[in-house]
Amino acid sequence: MGFERVWHKHYPEGTPAQVSIEEITMPQALERTASKFPEKTALVYMGKIISYFELNGLVNCFANALIDLGVRPRDKVGMLLPNMPQIIIANLAAQRIGAVSVVNNPLYTERELQHQLNDSDAIVLVTLDLIFPRIIKIQEHTKIKTIITCHINDFLPFPVKQLFPFIKKKMFRKDTPQKNTFSFMDLLKKYPDTPVENRASWEDTAALIYTGGTTGVSKGAQLTHANISSVVQIFSAWFPELKGNGLERILGIYPVFHSAGFSVSQNLPIWNGWSVVLVPRPEPEVITKMLKKFKPSFLPGVPTIFVGLLNYKPFRDMDLSFVKGYFGGAAPLSLDTLNDLKKLYNAVIYDVYGATENTAFATCIPWKGKIKTGSVGLPLPNTDIKIVDLETGTKELETGEEGEICIKGPQVMKGYYKNPEATSDSLKDGWFYLGDIGYMDEDGYLTIVDRKKDMIIASGFNIYPQEIDEVLMGHRQILEACTIGVLDSYRGETVKAYVVARPGQTIPEEELHAHCKKNLAAYKCPESFVFLDELPKSAVGKILRREIRRMDTEN
Repeated sequence: MGFERVWHKHYPEGTPAQVSIEEITMPQALERTASKFPEKTALVYMGKIISYFELNGLVNCFANALIDLGVRPRDKVGMLLPNMPQIIIANLAAQRIGAVSVVNNPLYTERELQHQLNDSDAIVLVTLDLIFPRIIKIQEHTKIKTIITCHINDFLPFPVKQLFPFIKKKMFRKDTPQKNTFSFMDLLKKYPDTPVENRASWEDTAALIYTGGTTGVSKGAQLTHANISSVVQIFSAWFPELKGNGLERILGIYPVFHSAGFSVSQNLPIWNGWSVVLVPRPEPEVITKMLKKFKPSFLPGVPTIFVGLLNYKPFRDMDLSFVKGYFGGAAPLSLDTLNDLKKLYNAVIYDVYGATENTAFATCIPWKGKIKTGSVGLPLPNTDIKIVDLETGTKELETGEEGEICIKGPQVMKGYYKNPEATSDSLKDGWFYLGDIGYMDEDGYLTIVDRKKDMIIASGFNIYPQEIDEVLMGHRQILEACTIGVLDSYRGETVKAYVVARPGQTIPEEELHAHCKKNLAAYKCPESFVFLDELPKSAVGKILRREIRRMDTEN
């Protein structure tokens, strides 16, 4: 895709406008890196070191296990794990044999997981043993035939209680008496690391990562091997002197089940031969200890991570001169947080902007280039961006005019799984319509103004208010509900719900909190409730969320 855009003139020296994409899948990239840097550390997990040679061997072991369990090309393999070696091994093994890895959020409730597992057609699930009882409850309502359990202490070089003293021994059951249920480590021991031939084609779907929409229905973005490999190659080119040097370390804070973590915590290090220090519990004390011990080149985080760290004195007292780059993503950092980091460490925050549907990356603050406060930087190499009018989405706007942001590039998904209607609404002539409102300045720097959709971003997680509305409406005493996002100094945004009780009913707020916690992941639950006699509606009776936001701002 050759083209010239104004922003190319403002790339720092050494950053190419176009990258010649190698048609190499990530499992193939792992083989290459393991050959080039066999003894180089690939993963660090709570003191356990796994080299690239070892990682590639483990991926082959698990790939052979999946084949023997009957997994075939295009079959879906679900993942329900935090940042630990097993999720990376399982992802790459599934993709190596031509299957599709389906990453799911382990914080989800049974209701949410059941929907995603059904929608994805997953037949195998690799999950944490602590979540296993929840999966058994819903398994009969899904297509899952085989469950593979992982344990927090599988790769730990010391007793688990040193790290997780609150966990009881009985929570680490090694027996798996259920039919078609296997231990991850038992499979690794049983099957050889005999090389497995790559069974995936460049344009095949490699992963399903779930996102959402204004309807609240979770949708699976189909990311091809081309999407996943291309975005890593494009993003690597953003750091010309670091590309492929095999010398850097990155802190794996972004969860691999999230599109940002899928690219940054898993694939970017593998492509470049870097080490990733996996962080399963991204808490200030844990992160600070890892910073002191491993001295990573990159410190990524969402607003809650940086706010938490800045409120933790041992972090503020640290010498972080070894950090080459701080990355912000998933949600904008407040000006106070930016200023605090700059004052303490002279830190430059390299904001990254994108969506699951474009494999997380569309723009970034130029590496060692010009920074414009408030912007999310320039489009990445091989990436085209335009701003279109909000009414028709067909008229391209002039510099400085606000409209919907659209992206085109090799990282854009091929569509939503089993959802052609949503695909046609979002993908038009190769352009993905992000649903965000923004503008580009005369140099090509992009600034986000608002969201066209009603999505709430809290702690870097996408939250869809319609889903919360539906859960609230499921309460027997609620007549109407409307959820909005409100500014929050810690989470960026938090959830607030406006509700109307049924006539004659009085609902304790504590009861609503309990109802939401039962049916929603904790980060989706409203922090507060406002009770009204009625909600504002349009002439046809549709609840006007924008009016609720206006009312909230005025109060």
